[in-house]
Order: sequence, then C-alpha cells, then structure tokens
Amino acid sequence: MNKQLIKKFARLAIKSGVNLQKDQILVINTPVNCIELTQEIALCAYEEGASYVMVKYNDDIINKYFFTYAPMESIKEIPDYAVQQMKYIVDNKAAVINISAPTPGLFKDVDPEKLMIHSKATKEKLTFYRKFMMSNGSQWLVIAAPTASWASKVFPDVHEKEAIEKLWAAIFEACHVRIENNPVEEWQEHMEKLAFHNKKLNELNLDSLHFKNGLGTDLDVKLVENHIWAGGDEISQTGIKFSPNIPTEEAFCMPHSHNVNGKVVATRPLNYQGKLIENFSLEFKDGKVVKYKAEKEQEALKSLLELDEGSSRLGEVALISDNSPISNMGILFYNTLFDENASCHLALGDAYTMNIKDGNSLSEEELMKKGYNKSMVHVDFMFGSPDMEIVGTKKDGTKVQIFKNGNFAF
Repeated sequence: MNKQLIKKFARLAIKSGVNLQKDQILVINTPVNCIELTQEIALCAYEEGASYVMVKYNDDIINKYFFTYAPMESIKEIPDYAVQQMKYIVDNKAAVINISAPTPGLFKDVDPEKLMIHSKATKEKLTFYRKFMMSNGSQWLVIAAPTASWASKVFPDVHEKEAIEKLWAAIFEACHVRIENNPVEEWQEHMEKLAFHNKKLNELNLDSLHFKNGLGTDLDVKLVENHIWAGGDEISQTGIKFSPNIPTEEAFCMPHSHNVNGKVVATRPLNYQGKLIENFSLEFKDGKVVKYKAEKEQEALKSLLELDEGSSRLGEVALISDNSPISNMGILFYNTLFDENASCHLALGDAYTMNIKDGNSLSEEELMKKGYNKSMVHVDFMFGSPDMEIVGTKKDGTKVQIFKNGNFAF
C-alpha cells in the first residue's frame, strides 16, 4: 500500500469525516489487522488537537470462537464495563470513527439464534448509545480498510497480496484519494454536488415514490409528512458539520413505517452478522414484510426480520444513480458502505430522526405517530438496477419522473 495515500486518507477522515474539534475525544473502532490506518488516524487526530484517542480493537476470528464455544450465559450477558464505556463516549460527546473491514461469510456455520440473542442483548443495553449516534448527537464516520480475507473475496482470482493492493486502490478511488489531489478539497466539491439532488427532492415535497424494474421490484413507498432528504454532509446536535460515510453517493429519506406496499428484489448480497444473504426478495403490506425468500442464508434473513417489531419495516429509502463512480467500477465489494453507494437501497429497522422536520427534538411517541420506525437495527440492502424507474407522486396527485433508466431524471 502507498503510505502517502494512507496519510491522505487518515487526514480526510479527521478533517472531512468527523471534522474533529480541538480538545475533543476521538474513538476509533477498528479491526486488529487495520493497525496502520488506525495509527495514522490517531496521529492526525492528536495533530489536530484531540484531547484523547480511544482505540477499541476487535477481531472477527475471536468473535467467531466466542459464538462457537462460549456458554449461552456469556452470550446473553453484556458486561457493565462495556455499558459504562459507551456512557462515557456519549457524556463526553466524543467523535467516533468506525473502520469497516468485514470477513464475508465468516459466520456461516455459527448458530443464527446465538447471533440474534447476543444482538438483542447488546442493543437493549446500548439503546441510549445507538439513539445518540442515529440522531447525530456527535460526529461519527464509517470508512473501510482491506483485510486479506475481504480482499480475496472481492478479487478471488489473484494472489492475496495483489488482492489487498487492488482493494486499497478501489477504496482510494471511491473516496477521492489520489497522489496528485487534495482529498479534503475534492471531497467538499463532491458534497456540493450531492446537495443539489437533496435540494431538488426537498423542493418537490413528494408524498410517495413508486419503484419498478425488470427484476420484479414493484414497490410503493409513502414518505413521512415534513420529510427531509439528506446525504453527504450533516450537522451534529453540537452544530458541527461532518460527513458520516466516506464514500457516499446517496440522497436518503424517511419512509412511512406503516405505508409501504409491494415487492422488492435485492440486486446485491447482504453481509449480515458475518452471513452472506444472497438473491433475496421481500414483500410488504402496510409497511411490514409479510413474505420473504433467499437462495442462501434464509435463516439469517429470518432472524433479522424477527429481531423486533421494527426490523421487518423500513427506516430509510436512498436514491443513487446507476451511473455513479462506485457503480461504474463494476466491483461487488461485499461491504454495505460501498455497495449501498453503487445502488438505490432500503434499510430495514431504525430511522434517522434527522430525516423529519424537528425530528431531533420530538419525543419518540411523537415521531412514531408521524411514521418513524423504531428498531434495534438499521440494515441497508441494495435493490437498484440499470433499468430502475422511479415515479414520485406529489400531494395533489401530480406525477414526477425521478429516475429514468437507473439514473436521476434531473
């Protein structure tokens, strides 16, 4: 890997991603085998005035051992120290960077019930933390770095070392990081382009969207009243501008949790809890999934949909042109951070309160009356295609072409 590009990437994460403030705490959640990028981010954070950098390492292999061999009592237990650590992060309004480096399919032999039980226990104990981050209580960011297993999944026909180099190159390209440019300046230009689509969609003030393609998707999605299209830069509750996803290409909004009807066919696999769910479809009635099918890992899909009441309803609808930088790479990343930005996508589970007017100040009860979806999860899956047609309907019944042949019509 190119060390100069790693340094530029780390600076992009600190300056444009979380926009770290002087004397702010930074938390880095990172796989153990992404240490070089982690170290560069920590160095850049301290150079920018961080008061403290908390690094939390994780290891998917050890996690697999845990779910394979640990007793059920341990799988159900969330230690108090883990809860207190999260409270410390929230109380201090720390910025958080999550480095995503999945191992697709690693957990394919793990009992899905164990994963579901642990997921429920974790999310029940840490609901306060998830709510804080989902409402932009502080700045947060998701980026990615290659691992050998992930790179070999994406590029199976080359040697492991070459696969890692190819994946680094793809990540840098998607994130506007190059030897000859200033990524921070170029990222700002990219944010301005995304803001154009958000502005157009907000001006239309649509009542609903209808999605249709040749693969079988035929779906009506009503949007909540006073919805707000967002994407790219966001503003934290502390008033700091930040970019939560690098890369990103989306304009996203809040669907009405009880007013989605029809069928959606996924166009890319979903890596959920280490299991790769492939070739799946969902059918909705009054906002809830009433029928589903997957060629591979249907039990994993079932456990997601049955996790809680909200996990079988939508919390996000996102629009991305088929003719976009990540889509044009023609790479299946097996990583939602990238694949969701190559395709229109939906999210099962929790909605972002920022997608509704005054959402961050409304009570949960008030939000749910407006159609907000509450869940312990937020899981994106991709359904965009080159022939996707999207027609919006305004409150007066006027039809507006939003997508034509897979791309924005404006």
